[in-house]
Amino acid sequence: MRSGYAQKGEPLLESPSLTLFTGLLGDLPATRLLAQLDQALAWQRPTLHLYGREHAIPRRQLWMGDPDTRYRYSGRDFLPEPWHPAVAALRDRVVSALAEADTPARFNSVLLNRYAGGEERMGWHSDDEPELGPDPLIAAMSLGAERPLRFRWKDRSHEPFNVWLPHDSLLVMGAGVQSRLQHALLPRQLPGLRISLTFRLVKPRS
Repeated sequence: MRSGYAQKGEPLLESPSLTLFTGLLGDLPATRLLAQLDQALAWQRPTLHLYGREHAIPRRQLWMGDPDTRYRYSGRDFLPEPWHPAVAALRDRVVSALAEADTPARFNSVLLNRYAGGEERMGWHSDDEPELGPDPLIAAMSLGAERPLRFRWKDRSHEPFNVWLPHDSLLVMGAGVQSRLQHALLPRQLPGLRISLTFRLVKPRS
């Protein structure tokens, strides 16, 4: 952990809390990690049940975490792959960075999304599944091509806005973000591979 990393956080919103950190790993280690994850992981393209039909998602993804972190989305259960050592090391780095920024957190799972280019996308949603609890803290690491994450307020009280996510950046969505906002990675004519890792704390089912 580089000394002073916590001072690099840029507050984008105060209420709810939305903060962007840059330079978590350093450019070269982050580039190496991008290549390692791209080549080493068994990326999947699952189908989801939407509007009465099965649709393949417009990207590749992988759910990873502790054995009891089953996740249910769009009527389908996702069982976690075991932690890859490089992803577990990144999780620990993220936790340390947040502790240095006086934002303690614990994560037992991560959703990885692989976008081959600007045409691959993720639609409007909130990460508000019951397994995450009422006010989750979610930390999203971005590797590769820079793209904007689009936010909109659920009550339409403010204008939508973009958050550009450069290579080696960490977006921390604090309490209230998921209940008050939606976000999407919309298609853009922007080339280049991008991998996001969205760290979460899933509550095991009783």
